[in-house]
Amino acid sequence: MDTVAIGAYRHARRISVGLPEIYAFMDRAIAEQFGPDHFVTAQIMRLDTMTGRVQWVNAGHPAPLLIRGHRAVRRLRGPTTLPVCFGGHEPRISELALDPGDRIMCFTDGLIEEHDVGGEEFGEEQLIGWVDRLERTAYETRAVARSLPHTLKRARGGITTDDATLLLIEWRGAD
Repeated sequence: MDTVAIGAYRHARRISVGLPEIYAFMDRAIAEQFGPDHFVTAQIMRLDTMTGRVQWVNAGHPAPLLIRGHRAVRRLRGPTTLPVCFGGHEPRISELALDPGDRIMCFTDGLIEEHDVGGEEFGEEQLIGWVDRLERTAYETRAVARSLPHTLKRARGGITTDDATLLLIEWRGAD
């Protein structure tokens, strides 16, 4: 199912349509291929690399984190859209102007709903704490993105029961 959603996304992106149309392409592809009992969650984004303007549609994922000055400063909350294939209305787009050096971290709910060694839900606050600690020690985006999953898995005693996916994006400014 994910392959169909990604294929529809790529096709829509290549013909240069907007985020609502990309969502609609994905929605139709999943509905036609799998029917109404299946769905895909997605975080659909577009970053203008010249201006730092980022737009996104949140279709069923936790709100991304904005990391500024090597600290998680806030969640990028905005209107949520139904997951792909639930036939929601046209998605509402959220928008933000990034500063050079800003990072956005998108992640699945499996990253925060997992339980730590003590049996407590990992949660957003613990995730933000780990992001802040890693950001202070590993300034390169690649190092943070590589270290965070390993650090979180160790905090959970090496056990994961759900998908735990993250994507870290950095805008360095217009060149």
